[in-house]
This record gives sequence, structure tokens and C-alpha cells, in this order.
Amino acid sequence: MIALLQRVTQASVSIDGETVGRIGRGLLVLVGVQREDDERKAERLLERLLGYRVFPDEQGRMNRSLRDIEGGLLLVPQFTLVADTRKGTRPGFSRGAPPELGRRLFTHLVERACVVHPVVASGRFGADMQVSLVNDGPVTFWLES
Repeated sequence: MIALLQRVTQASVSIDGETVGRIGRGLLVLVGVQREDDERKAERLLERLLGYRVFPDEQGRMNRSLRDIEGGLLLVPQFTLVADTRKGTRPGFSRGAPPELGRRLFTHLVERACVVHPVVASGRFGADMQVSLVNDGPVTFWLES
């Protein structure tokens, strides 16, 4: 699984003008599912997201995790993260999971996150979404599990 995580002061996702997910301070995470992914990889990615130290401590160093600050987690499916862009002018998606697997693993990630973290919101798999955010820093990281 691939995650593009962004430290935010606020973020939201809307579908057809309706806000379906919103957080304050925390992480907006765009999630791509690859063909070889499974539930174990989803759970490993979640652990990394919750424990990744990207928030500043008293000295301004990135020493605090999402768990430490009790921030929000907004998970948004984004299949384009798995694109192969090495050749040509059109991305290829052969590394991406089939839709059924992608939906199942994204849903698993969101459900597990809701069990272990107090503030979780999400986009909707397969929907045309509009994502708004205020990137704090900016701080953006690419994680793979």
C-alpha cells in the first residue's frame, strides 16, 4: 500500500457538494492499493501512520506522532498513487489493485483505524471527490508498506 501523508491544520473531503469527512489538526492521507497488498499490509500501514513522528515537540523537532497529539486522521482513496510514470506521457495502472481488492483493503484500513484511533474520517472509494486542506509546514511524506 502507498500513502501520501500530509500534516494539516484542517482538511475535508466532499462528494457532490456534501462534506463526507472533516478533521482539524492531524493527517490527511491519500491511499493507493497495489495488486500484491493484503490486510496485513493495511494494518502495518495504519501502525506507521499513527506512530510516524511528524508533529513538532516543544523544541520544534518532529518528535510527536498522530497518537501523541490525538489528532485527526482523514483517509482518502486515490488509485493514481500506484501509477507507473516511468515512460511516455500517459500513466499506466498495471500495478494497481483491481477495484474489488482496492475497496476491500481501503475499507479494512478505515474500519481498523476507527477501532484504534479516536478521530477518523474518510472519503469514499470510487467516488469523484474534492479534497481541501491546509498543509501545515508544508510537511508531506510518501510511505509504503
